[in-house]
Amino acid sequence: MDYIDKYPDKLGKFGEFGGMFAPEILMPALNELIEAYEKHVCDERFMNELNQILKDYSGRPTPLYFAKRYSEFIGCKVYLKREDLNHGGAHKINNVMGQALLAKKMGKTKLVAETGAGQHGFATAIAGAYFGMPTKVFMGEVDIKRQAYNVYRMQLLGTEVVPVKSGSKTLKDAVNEGLRYWISNLQDTHYLMGSVVGPHPYPLIVRDFQRIIGKEIKEQIIKLENKLPNAIIACIGGGSNAIGAFYEFIDDDAIQLIGVEAAGKGKETNKHSIALGLGRRGVLHGAMQYLLQNEYGNIIETHSISAGLDYPGVGPEHCHLKELSRLKVGEANDNETLEAFKNLSQIEGIIPALESAHALAYLEKNRKDFSTLDIVIVNLSGSGSKDLSIVAEHVDFKIKPKNLLL
Repeated sequence: MDYIDKYPDKLGKFGEFGGMFAPEILMPALNELIEAYEKHVCDERFMNELNQILKDYSGRPTPLYFAKRYSEFIGCKVYLKREDLNHGGAHKINNVMGQALLAKKMGKTKLVAETGAGQHGFATAIAGAYFGMPTKVFMGEVDIKRQAYNVYRMQLLGTEVVPVKSGSKTLKDAVNEGLRYWISNLQDTHYLMGSVVGPHPYPLIVRDFQRIIGKEIKEQIIKLENKLPNAIIACIGGGSNAIGAFYEFIDDDAIQLIGVEAAGKGKETNKHSIALGLGRRGVLHGAMQYLLQNEYGNIIETHSISAGLDYPGVGPEHCHLKELSRLKVGEANDNETLEAFKNLSQIEGIIPALESAHALAYLEKNRKDFSTLDIVIVNLSGSGSKDLSIVAEHVDFKIKPKNLLL
């Protein structure tokens, strides 16, 4: 393919997807953001400053780890891109530090964001503390309960966490409230979008700040194996970790790019988040995308055991890649995900985020698609520390208490 750096176009479109479906009052702020981004992303001093922050503060580059025992379990060579080892425990900090630095250059003094699993909220709280910017994070009541660990971490860093009580009380509704707040505070506040969703230029900006994942993967796998992988697998909710891992490889047609959505309790229950696989075209949060909606166009309430994938839409670039047949769409349900979570934890001593465990679950149930010589890279987008209370309710690890000598 001849794809890299061709999308989005000047209107923010990825083929028929994306765009700027925003209220008139928001257009000046979006245009200001486009102008600032185009100015600073080409500025060597800006990029050097950002890369220095990511190196010294976040801990990049993250390792590409050969999971030997897990490879034996799967039946092919499995490498894990260890985004869970970033400061904050996830890939989110790549984008957050980039946007916060950009906001600073724009003269903004405050940050506002949305969060589902809490990882983006926590990363935004980190950026707020690092840059000295008061920070407000909107989070659904449902997610606040299942991600109390991240809520406390945000509050510890001085961020105000605002409960969202409307709708499904999850990520979609947190985005709604965050955008409403931004509209009323445009002069001094930057809205720090956490994924490759929303109106242009957010899908572009978030993708470009996450491209570092794929750039590192390409350099690391060639150094380790002297060749490119056969497949790269990542979970997809909004899709920032996935596009970060995939983007540098889109023009390498021989490499499978596999995005795994949350099948939740199963297709037949309508309690899932399979937007790419089952959604229809529609507009949500300022962009045309695949959406889970009923016959009247109303958004359907979604479900995933992982709060970060509990979203009814998906980034417009992923939609476009699917239409081009460049992205293979897979799925994993809650039970498969919990099993994969348990397997990686006990086989490799690495506790993955439930979001990332969806990608592992896909690999486990489709292992026959790969030979012993194939190289498969799974983007381990985050740490599972935030998910332990959820997992404890569902998985019997049969852990027996031991007498410890203290």
